[in-house]
Order: sequence, then C-alpha cells, then structure tokens
Amino acid sequence: MTILREHVRSITTKGQVTIPALVRDFLGLRPGEKVIFRIVDERVELVPAQMTLEDAFGSVKPIQQPEDFLALRQIAREERVERILSEMQDE
Repeated sequence: MTILREHVRSITTKGQVTIPALVRDFLGLRPGEKVIFRIVDERVELVPAQMTLEDAFGSVKPIQQPEDFLALRQIAREERVERILSEMQDE
C-alpha cells in the first residue's frame, strides 16, 4: 500500500472531525452529503454514501398540490403501453 499524503486532525469533544478539503475533493463530497465509515480488517475506510430514494423524497416539488395520484397512475400506464407497443414494433 502506498501512502501519498497523511492529514492529522483533532477530534472535538463531540467526537467530530473535519474532513480535509483535499480528501473531500478527492471523494467528490459536497456540504450536506453523507459518508460511510466502514471498518475493514484493521483499518477504517471513508466512502461517499449513495443517495437513496428516501434521501430524494421531497426534493422535487409537484406541479400542482394536492397531487392527483389517480391521474398520475393513468399517465404512467399510458406511457408504459406506448413503450411496450413501440418495442413490439421494433422486433
């Protein structure tokens, strides 16, 4: 294993550590994103957490409120039928 750079940081009384900017840039981390601390054998890995559906919930505002779920379901069904018919024509 090659160590390119080491960064020493202090732990606050709340157990917090600032992730160095170089490490954040390397991992592509932005403010508010989540990370995973993974214990593997005798070391700890820091990796970006993948966004989940739960994380994305509410990130897009509906066009109208309250949403008409029956109409949305009908639109989804129609689009699915169109896609299936298109795929059948391509065969």
